Amino acid sequence: MTTKKGRPHRHAELYKTLHEGALSAAPFALRITRHNDVPPPVLVIKERRARDGDEGDARTGHLQDRGRLHGDSLRRLLPVVRAIASRARNQHDVPLEVDAFLSEEGMKTQRTLVLDEEAGAKLGIIFKLQERLMDLDRGELLSRRVATFSREEAVYWFSRITHYGPVANRWAVSGLRVMLCGQGKGPDTEVESMLTKLRARQ
Repeated sequence: MTTKKGRPHRHAELYKTLHEGALSAAPFALRITRHNDVPPPVLVIKERRARDGDEGDARTGHLQDRGRLHGDSLRRLLPVVRAIASRARNQHDVPLEVDAFLSEEGMKTQRTLVLDEEAGAKLGIIFKLQERLMDLDRGELLSRRVATFSREEAVYWFSRITHYGPVANRWAVSGLRVMLCGQGKGPDTEVESMLTKLRARQ
């Protein structure tokens, strides 16, 4: 894709420079795509894992889907997703500028973007915990709280909800969701109060 003056479009240029040749070694990736069952765009978080389910390195593992974000949840959580993605850096400590692709224009094109371990783990937690959560306030609250995790905290909790088998993973998802945003339906003054404080700080 080019501009009228013939200069490569910024998204295409960024992708070629920072992402195209680095996906084979990325610990996580963010896919901008379309799915037939929901309106576009759809964001899919992917983690590199060995094919037998054990820990794999970048040379032998392959990217597995860990969750998706779309529709009202995507619109509500996109500012948090952008903020987390904006801090992703490659092995040379160069910013990956993932947030540049998370604009209305950027999400019109299907791409798979490189994420570092911290950004990937945080987005993996958010995408997983917001599944089947209809309350958008609680979804935003848990997302903003995950955004405050350290790298170590994010990697630990991501592993707890994805790497211990279906039953243990499901229990961990339920427990972590309650810990981060409580439970229940409808307006909650405590949720609103916590959200107000987090929005002011982030």
